Amino acid sequence: MRNRNQPIAVEGYPFIGLFAFVTLVFGLLGWAFFTLVFLLLTLFSVYFFRNPERLVPNEPKALVAPADGRVVFIGEVREERFLKEETLKVSIFMNVFNVHVNRFPVSGKVIDSYYSKGKYLNASLDKASIENEQSGLLIEAEGGQKLLCVQIAGLVARRIVSYPEVGDSLERGDRYGLIRFGSRVDLYLPKNTDVKLRVGDKTVGGETIVGYFQ
Repeated sequence: MRNRNQPIAVEGYPFIGLFAFVTLVFGLLGWAFFTLVFLLLTLFSVYFFRNPERLVPNEPKALVAPADGRVVFIGEVREERFLKEETLKVSIFMNVFNVHVNRFPVSGKVIDSYYSKGKYLNASLDKASIENEQSGLLIEAEGGQKLLCVQIAGLVARRIVSYPEVGDSLERGDRYGLIRFGSRVDLYLPKNTDVKLRVGDKTVGGETIVGYFQ
């Protein structure tokens, strides 16, 4: 299995290597403007694919944010794909400057998954939850609660990466995937979850507590 704990996500290596190579070529040719442009692209790629360590809260019933970003929606919705019941949905929008490595929200097991092709609407729009390309994991937490965690491609994003397979067990805060270049993660939680966030709050993936199971 790939090493998920490197300071730079491995999915970023091709971008960083390509931009660094082109930077070197233009530098050797003495083309200062293009050298600067591709140097900046190289540095941005390193920044975008950064994969920092996080201090995961050690609270048994806590759910942590699956992504860095801003909360754009909290509300009751009916989830029809897996849970088929009323749920509490929390949506986190990631812009291109956020860390894009995603974190497992609880300790538990992947019991189902899906991938759906779709559009590339602005991920901050609520209709992106339905219409955009997405990948979801149905998770059974250690306490038996079921929740759905969905990675959603955005306006610029063109690649969703999700490592776990059905049957895999992960710990709260583990790295489990990423989305390239601006995106969103939706959590569909049990309706009685005690959510501690508000719309507009900033989150840190793996650290910020979304709420608590009841």
